[in-house]
Amino acid sequence: MAKRLPLILLLFLAGDIYFYQAVTTLSQNPLLHWVYWLLDILLIIGIISITMIRRAGNNAQRLIATLMAVMLMDFIPKIFASPVLLAEDVMRIFRSFPPRNLYISEATLALAGIFFLIILFGLTRGKHFYRVRRETLFFPDLPAAFDGFTITQLSDIHAGSFSDAEGVQKGLDLVNAQKSDVILFTGDLVNNQATEMDRWIPAFSKLKAPMGKFSVLGNHDYGDYIKWETAEAKSANLARLKQIHGEIGFRLLLDETITLKKGEQSISLIGVENWGTGGFHQYGDLKKAAAGVPDDAFKILMSHDPSHWEGVTLDHHQHVHLTLSGHTHGMQFGIELFGFKWSPIKYVYKQWAGLYDNDGRFLYVNRGFGFLGLKGRIGMWPEVAVITLKRKKA
Repeated sequence: MAKRLPLILLLFLAGDIYFYQAVTTLSQNPLLHWVYWLLDILLIIGIISITMIRRAGNNAQRLIATLMAVMLMDFIPKIFASPVLLAEDVMRIFRSFPPRNLYISEATLALAGIFFLIILFGLTRGKHFYRVRRETLFFPDLPAAFDGFTITQLSDIHAGSFSDAEGVQKGLDLVNAQKSDVILFTGDLVNNQATEMDRWIPAFSKLKAPMGKFSVLGNHDYGDYIKWETAEAKSANLARLKQIHGEIGFRLLLDETITLKKGEQSISLIGVENWGTGGFHQYGDLKKAAAGVPDDAFKILMSHDPSHWEGVTLDHHQHVHLTLSGHTHGMQFGIELFGFKWSPIKYVYKQWAGLYDNDGRFLYVNRGFGFLGLKGRIGMWPEVAVITLKRKKA
């Protein structure tokens, strides 16, 4: 974030100065003007402070989350409402720049208010505003016994961020209601420490799927983002986390493959440890995980970070039919309306939410069940993905 800080502050100030014109058009009260800029100065100081805080300890995490929430509530409404002022300025160019229209400034503030309420909803209710997203995928070589096979995918639970048991249970009930053949979890069970899951073990252990529940690790599961007293403590934390996967009924796949059978036919479910780009650790080994898997087997890969798909999977000597990932959260902020999809995370990850296809090799990137950093979700709602596999004629 430190590298992007100058650009963030520049955009913030530019939007602020422009929006301020609507404020001054509607009110000449100097006290209001002072309050406007005082709040912004304090917020800028807070944003700069984020880059100086080590992401360790609950107090630091809470401070970062609070600053992120305040920044969004202050900055985003101004940015999205400012085009109204821009449109007015285009017209003012041809009229020798007369004073701003009072009604247009009122419309600008009203629009900003609407976006403020949307963000407020996301920060208060959006974290448990679970959506079921469905995809049906067709494969000519899918074993006939698996025609209509259903997968419910979860990702990025981040148990350490939860506080609302009723809200979490709402999402878990939605998972069970899908009645899928398997439940697959693609990593980041916790933020940092295995103890974050302790209070949630009973609830997550009640997830049910007739052909089993399977999981892999995500980048946060290794405990790499906090300082441990000893290397042994970090190792013990990871061992305990692996144990918790078993306690909630998930078979954790660590660079290995299991076979799912229906009668005489089967598909291969491959699970790798986390592998990422851009500074993330590359623990996973697809070659090791798929060793011994027949070339003609139908293969589903669970890999937490979607960058693994283009970085490794597509070039793997075996054809991997479907890869399931998470990791991005859709940045927990964006717009998805009428087929249009946008989030700032798209400028970081080429595959960041939903379904992608490369010549019949599919990747599905889950937007995540939980949340991290920002204590909510705005537009990119928490997700329960249901994928149905269908056989089509070659």
